[in-house]
Amino acid sequence: MSIIEILKVIVYGLVEGYTEWLPISSTGHLILVEELIPLNQPEQFIEVFRVVIQLGAILAVVVIFWNKLWPFFWAGGKAIGKGDEDAIGPVGVRISTLALWIKIIIACIPAAVVGIPLDDFLDAHLYNAFVVALTLIIYGVIFIWIERRNEGAVFPVDRISRIDIKTALLIGVFQCLSLIPGTSRSGSTIIGAMLLGCARPVAAEFSFFLGIPVMFGASLLKIIKHGLAFTGQQWLILLLGMLISFIVALYAVRFLMDYVRKHDFAVFGYYRIVLGVIVLIYFGISALI
Repeated sequence: MSIIEILKVIVYGLVEGYTEWLPISSTGHLILVEELIPLNQPEQFIEVFRVVIQLGAILAVVVIFWNKLWPFFWAGGKAIGKGDEDAIGPVGVRISTLALWIKIIIACIPAAVVGIPLDDFLDAHLYNAFVVALTLIIYGVIFIWIERRNEGAVFPVDRISRIDIKTALLIGVFQCLSLIPGTSRSGSTIIGAMLLGCARPVAAEFSFFLGIPVMFGASLLKIIKHGLAFTGQQWLILLLGMLISFIVALYAVRFLMDYVRKHDFAVFGYYRIVLGVIVLIYFGISALI
């Protein structure tokens, strides 16, 4: 593997790590990077790389939120903290964490039902710069509209434990929108959660959690379909990209959670619109030359 190829993978990992959890579409950004600095790899590998590199960013969420996500309790059956939410079940399982995982799994069902049958179609027809630019702009406008609509609003769902089963399922329906590249998985779920009454930090955090089974499942699907034929060098590329995205995402997740406690998502809407216009202009000119 050449030094140039290694540097490209590092760039991909940096872009993925920064953009996975911000509502600006990591897949969209990776497609744009591919257009500018393509990897010297076959198309089947690129299809897997786009998805599997996101596992690094997903693992960052697992590390940061481990205490909220790990359901088993080992310290002599005593609850952590105070209140009913910290109750321990008869087999050493935290009831609140078990309930959270039930909601996460339910919210992931719509994307699985829609995404698995359409996987090859989406790869073949929608992974291009024009689709990315269009969805960047459309959802940028939606973010700005939602924040203006919610200005001064009090959100009824101000804690993640207050998300009920119905709300979780509906957020999962919104997640299906992210199957179109450029939409942003976190963006679509945050928009859905806020429309359903979730406060910004709650919407962002639940969006993080939804990414865990979705991206593990998507990565497994891609590896089963294509990855068994990869060379050792290609596996090294995957692991390097995942490592870089993991390190960068540790910062990006903390940044977003701190940001949304004090600010709204409008700035990401403006960013999406500006980037979408730049992409349209750049690739429009490139097509004419």
